[in-house]
Amino acid sequence: MGICHWPEGDRPREKLINKGASSLSDAELIAIFLGSGQRGQSAVDLGRELLAQQGGLRPLLDTSATQLRKLPGLGNARLAQLHAALELGKRYLAAGLDRDHALTRPEDAGHFLLAQLRPHRQEVFAVLFLDNKHRVLAFEEMFRGTIDGAAVYPREVVRKALEHNAAALILAHNHPSGVAEPSDADRAITERLSKALSLVDVRVLDHLVIGDTSWVSLAERGWM
Repeated sequence: MGICHWPEGDRPREKLINKGASSLSDAELIAIFLGSGQRGQSAVDLGRELLAQQGGLRPLLDTSATQLRKLPGLGNARLAQLHAALELGKRYLAAGLDRDHALTRPEDAGHFLLAQLRPHRQEVFAVLFLDNKHRVLAFEEMFRGTIDGAAVYPREVVRKALEHNAAALILAHNHPSGVAEPSDADRAITERLSKALSLVDVRVLDHLVIGDTSWVSLAERGWM
């Protein structure tokens, strides 16, 4: 039976309007973006099937467009809607990092960096470049691969800091394993970068290690 024949209180759109988006299940939220189901399935049924096949919401949204096209009921229009929703979420978090607000706590940058780096399936080393009031000048993903002396080049970080006229920066990288606990290599590269950047009067405020659902601040650990 199609959603249009359901009791009004059970329809995803009406539930969202009357009770708020948090009242909807993952399948119901996906159904709103899908718009409709397919033969023999409502949009909610299709949402449940997609979630089951991919193992949950995050694996579904992290799946590449090429792979998603192989799933039932997902054409280009629906793929575009799902990816647009994900991008809106990222931009919502990034909107808090505007030029008028200073970053004073790891939480100020943590949610943004979690959204940006968590989906990557390999380690990505990124930098938030800040002015002398700790306001964001730029965010750049700079290196990919394992985080060790061969993969992260201090001279490149220094060059970019000078290019952005940064006075300070926050380092970040993800652990694809999902475990945010910093390694000895993480601490070593933080020290190397801090020393290199100090030569051009740029301070390293923090290094955030991004896991599956959280992050660890090296500054909060007292390691900087």
